[in-house]
Amino acid sequence: MSDDDAQHPAGSDIAAGGTSPPGTATLWHGRFATGPAEALSALSDSLPFDRRMFAEDIAASRAHTRMLCDVGLLSVDERDGIVEALAQVEAEIAGGSMAWAPTDEDIHTAVERRATELCAAAAKMHTGRSRNDQVVTDLRLWTRVAIDEVTGSIHGLACTLAERAREAHSADLRLPGYTHLQQAQPVGLAHHLAAHGWALLRDLQRLSEARRRTDVSPLGAGALAGSSLPLDPALTAAELGFGAVFENSLDAVSDRDFVADTLHGLAMTGVHLSRLGEEIVLWSSAEFGFVELDDAFATGSSMMPQKKNPDAAELARAKAGRLVGHLAGFLTTLKGLPLAYNKDLQEDKEPLFDAVDTVRLTVMALDGLLRTVGFNADAMSRGADDPFAAATDVAEWLVANGMPFRDAHALVAALVRDALDGPDPDTRANRLIELVSGHPDLGPSAAQRLVPPGAYRARTTPGSGGPDAVSVQLDRLDAALAAASG
Repeated sequence: MSDDDAQHPAGSDIAAGGTSPPGTATLWHGRFATGPAEALSALSDSLPFDRRMFAEDIAASRAHTRMLCDVGLLSVDERDGIVEALAQVEAEIAGGSMAWAPTDEDIHTAVERRATELCAAAAKMHTGRSRNDQVVTDLRLWTRVAIDEVTGSIHGLACTLAERAREAHSADLRLPGYTHLQQAQPVGLAHHLAAHGWALLRDLQRLSEARRRTDVSPLGAGALAGSSLPLDPALTAAELGFGAVFENSLDAVSDRDFVADTLHGLAMTGVHLSRLGEEIVLWSSAEFGFVELDDAFATGSSMMPQKKNPDAAELARAKAGRLVGHLAGFLTTLKGLPLAYNKDLQEDKEPLFDAVDTVRLTVMALDGLLRTVGFNADAMSRGADDPFAAATDVAEWLVANGMPFRDAHALVAALVRDALDGPDPDTRANRLIELVSGHPDLGPSAAQRLVPPGAYRARTTPGSGGPDAVSVQLDRLDAALAAASG
């Protein structure tokens, strides 16, 4: 998109295309004796990627045209002819019959060129408008819709996690929780799945905030300083459904905070999807054996016939780097730009478009994977029911009986060390139970904490991983998801 194209008053030679034949002139051709060099045209050409904003560009042009008529800069006949031409252009692009011209450097040029071919008055619809406010209006319109669509997908994935968590809770499935990827304490599988659901809810909140900041109309800001014509930015904003109108024309055409906000929300979503994918990769390995992937969401090996690879989960893990890269790259583009519009801002669309597409596709794949994955209760419970995973509970038993926690921690740690020093690995768990049962400060009552599923059921604090607390949490998660869907 060109930067400071002039605002051409209705009826001027430039606005009407001057002496250049239709389809051969740029919106800014009058200042130059010759056209741009081929290399510059190739570098500047944004039509291959910004054409996906055609509906938004036509909607904004339609609103601008109606406003021009309302303020007396277009006749009713001119307005109706332009609106009709825009409708035909939209149908041609949507239907694939649009004849693109070599001079269509972007979607804005293409739409105006074709509309003017259909209705000569369409040359006036750029009156009082710059591509600077035009393009950012289109992008804000597109981003609003994109956020709504992608948050719908993320919400669906969070609901799938909540549904599978309910199933796991009903089946009383438990697994070892991990810190440092070492087995730590037992938790419900429902608790683990819900943790990912809460993370996705935060992503929805971030993207909702990004949408709110996107919902500001810049149309009427012109190239950078507004217009001497009697424009009414509030009229176009209302027709386009914007919640607010720009306050400063310089800021309006140069502001891409909403793009950075959206990229940040999508990058954080990608990070959360990556963490979920990483756990699926681990859990589906023979060493963990916690899950069995459905054939539709796994692939095989070209050499090893026994393999079942978690490609969907691995790709979810990989896409996070792409999303973080888009955010970092775009922030770097923005960091040194003077006010107001600079051609650098053309670099806002490709990372945003790709980030939206990437998150949408990744969410779709993980949603299908989670809906169909099978959980191996025996493999999970073996780790969850290991008496060593209940060592903290024995220390807490001592605390409940008056011993300071640090002393209790040291005492139980010593017993754990003695049990692990035993010669037979298969008897270490039983040896720990015997040591606890026989210790003068502990005894059989404390040893009961090591008998499964005692440690799992003992988690009763709010938000914890025991069954009673998880029941409350799942109700709260369902309520939060229901609120987010509104």
